Amino acid sequence: MSDTTDLLSMLLSQLEPAAEATGGIAAELPVIPTTDLVLFPHMVVPLPLGGFGALAAAREAWTGPRLAVVVAARQRGAIEPRPDDLYRVGTLARCVQFVEPSDSEPRLVVEGMSRVRLVEFTATQPCLKATFETLASQAAEGPEAEALMRAVRELFQEAASLSHNVPPDAMMAAVNLGEPGSLADLVAAYLNISLEEKQRTLEAADVMERLKTVEAILERELQVLRIEHEIHQRVRAGIEDAQREYYLREQMRAIQAELGEREGIYSEVREYRARIEAAGMSAEAAEKAFHELDRLERMPAVSPEVSVIRTYLDWLISLPWRQATEDKLDIAEAQRILDEDHYGLRKVKDRVLEFLAVRKLVDQAKGPILCFIGPPGVGKTSIGRSIARAMGRKFIRVSLGGVHDEAEIRGHRRTYVGA
Repeated sequence: MSDTTDLLSMLLSQLEPAAEATGGIAAELPVIPTTDLVLFPHMVVPLPLGGFGALAAAREAWTGPRLAVVVAARQRGAIEPRPDDLYRVGTLARCVQFVEPSDSEPRLVVEGMSRVRLVEFTATQPCLKATFETLASQAAEGPEAEALMRAVRELFQEAASLSHNVPPDAMMAAVNLGEPGSLADLVAAYLNISLEEKQRTLEAADVMERLKTVEAILERELQVLRIEHEIHQRVRAGIEDAQREYYLREQMRAIQAELGEREGIYSEVREYRARIEAAGMSAEAAEKAFHELDRLERMPAVSPEVSVIRTYLDWLISLPWRQATEDKLDIAEAQRILDEDHYGLRKVKDRVLEFLAVRKLVDQAKGPILCFIGPPGVGKTSIGRSIARAMGRKFIRVSLGGVHDEAEIRGHRRTYVGA
């Protein structure tokens, strides 16, 4: 730390011997604006030089005093930031290497030295230049500073274990750093946080305040990283379970094929699958049918449940899911058929014709049904057969005489013998 301070003092003294006479304000230096980077003291980073102003400032700094002021722009993506677009607190940087390859973007490698505040911009062409003053950090000592440093180190270690953005060298440097301000700067530089939060950390001259800010940011980022880690673990476990199930199923099929077993089951399953797809079931019924088919595929051939599943699937497939007849609602034709099949029964015929007329006028009528009551032999069934003939429907007769158990109508459970 003392070596860096001595180097900074030597460079500033070479740059401006009259700095003391101007109240601590150093002579002008090129200003290199960055749009997505905040440079902290003691950090060595390559600066992308996208704009003409940044490139001109880098060239002048490299050919001159090898010093520059690196300041972040308030707006991301700004190609040529103006003085009003820049923050007023930046970092005095020493130029370490300058590369201008012919096939890629020029880069300037800099090392942050100290916090500075821009005093006045003295030039805007061909690059930004400004005078500045060095910001002295307020020292932090005592038990509270030590406790904060330990807390920040522990949180940073956990964040580094959950994130892939922190290199091992940075983790080792954080463990070995004994100066509170440098620790806060290192952690803030490697955290995946917004540019505004990094700038706020850079502007904090009070080291204790800087440590508390970094600790709060670390706590928040750790919550996000823990949730991301849990989500990643759940997704990974789901993928591994699916792959494991597929692998075991393929192994089982290979073993059974080697033993010559279940070839009949597999062909039967393929046949059932094709019949289910062709039956035109509703989405809910198809889902249930495929679920039962998967159970049949996994089940041993000698299991008594196999016949139950087969019967259930056959029953599902046999239902007329998409079969329907088109109603003929010709009132005159219906009256002719009713008169042809029955003599008299005028009130009954009129009620039937009213019902058909309402069905013709109102589409998709739901709810109303016709109920014929009377002793045997008065024509209830024959009237129903005539209505079916008049509407072009099939006539189905279900006799409920002598039924005492509602299961005879609703049906028994699948496991019931003979269901």
